Amino acid sequence: MLAGVSRALDRAASRNAGDALSLPVILAICVVAGPIGGLPSLYIAGALLRWTGSWLGGKASSEEVRAAIAWSSVPMICTLPLWIPKLVLYRNELFQSSMPRVQAIPLLALPLLGFVAIEITVTIWAFVVLLKCLGEVHGFSAWRALVALTLAFLIVFVPVFLLAVLFTGLTISP
Repeated sequence: MLAGVSRALDRAASRNAGDALSLPVILAICVVAGPIGGLPSLYIAGALLRWTGSWLGGKASSEEVRAAIAWSSVPMICTLPLWIPKLVLYRNELFQSSMPRVQAIPLLALPLLGFVAIEITVTIWAFVVLLKCLGEVHGFSAWRALVALTLAFLIVFVPVFLLAVLFTGLTISP
């Protein structure tokens, strides 16, 4: 559930939610919606990864796969305390498409770059932990876990893409 809060904050920042919402509203939404979205996504991802893993000879139960996913979320949870200095330094600009204070005071970009570097590192770490944990519970390598993860992604992405094409009238040219 805490990983859901972390993902919600990251999503709100990347989608420039501050262009339309105030900082207190964004934080309230992330604190409430993050856990609400985090728990179902754990169960859905767990079911998909158990299923695709079983195609590749995996032996994990849904509960074991959910545990693997939950443990891989620990690094992302560890980034939550970084939001305190980020909010102190950048306030609502974290969630906006422009950062006038950073443009006015270029030295404010340095801590932001540090935060981004930490977040990229932690994201890579969390991904490797996911592959290792998923491989462990299924009884195969992290490389095979990557294949299971890719298959799960395709199971979700392909129908969504096809529906988007169908409903938006986009044409796929050869």
